[in-house]
Amino acid sequence: MAKSAKKGSLKAALSSHQARLKKKQDAAHAAQHADRAKAASAAQGKGKAKAAAASSAPPTVPFQPTDRILLIGEGNFSFARALVSSPPPSLEFLPPSNVTATAYDTEEECCSKYPEAVEIIAELRAKGVQVLFGVDATKLERCPPLKGKKYDRIVWNFPHAGKGITDQDRNILSNQLLILGFLRSAAPLLVSGPTPIIHKARKPKRDPGDDSGDDAGPDEEKMDDVPQRPRGTILITLRNVPPYTLWNLPKLAKNPPPPTSSGQKPNPKYTQLRSFVFHRQFWTGYEHRMTKGERAHGQGKTGEGGEDRTWEFCLQDLD
Repeated sequence: MAKSAKKGSLKAALSSHQARLKKKQDAAHAAQHADRAKAASAAQGKGKAKAAAASSAPPTVPFQPTDRILLIGEGNFSFARALVSSPPPSLEFLPPSNVTATAYDTEEECCSKYPEAVEIIAELRAKGVQVLFGVDATKLERCPPLKGKKYDRIVWNFPHAGKGITDQDRNILSNQLLILGFLRSAAPLLVSGPTPIIHKARKPKRDPGDDSGDDAGPDEEKMDDVPQRPRGTILITLRNVPPYTLWNLPKLAKNPPPPTSSGQKPNPKYTQLRSFVFHRQFWTGYEHRMTKGERAHGQGKTGEGGEDRTWEFCLQDLD
């Protein structure tokens, strides 16, 4: 009887001890869950604040009113029109005659693909913009009106080989060769001078607990004026999602592959100055149009879900 009582007492004690341990564990788990929820809420709040700050930041305008600008692969010329007909306030005094807008197509092909281009081209010419057709971005030296010219900005928005290749690896290679050819062809047309200086605007003091880094956002950057005219830059805009990210644009510019044949000239090396979000809606009336073969192919739906981003490069100093 005593043994039975002792056994029952021990069982009750163990059961009571386990119950106390379970309560402690439940309390600890609840505290950990509360801490994680609090941390997640704080992170979400910071993320929303950063997103709001980014969305409220003014779009980057990579031009000065004194720039001489060469636009490549203009399609329907709506970006050229936005630049000279509805410019942002900082470009109000940009002379239209400082802008040269080019297209790969002949004028007849261009107006056939993009009926709206007829009116746009007439408007640009009336304002004094130089409009050129049949300009191959990889053979700019073969365009007589460009011979001897120098530009502060050479711009290609959404370059694409437009060959309709379905195999992704071959498609990527086709577009990489296009970009390399353009970077090689455009180099002699860039203004010489000192390397441009990109200034990062001051950011408000961060919360001491914010360990997300202190780099200024890309839309907070601006190019400083320097006493001597800085060297010209190339601006290339792409969707910042696959398959475009697979082209590896920054690497192509900074570390191009060696020539594949003895007669081919090596590609010049560029320095990346910055990259920033490209806001299509900021450029009034601008429409990005894709092409496949001989017909217009819509308004650039490939790569939806990402952002448009512009990379800006200048030539590296020669060793």
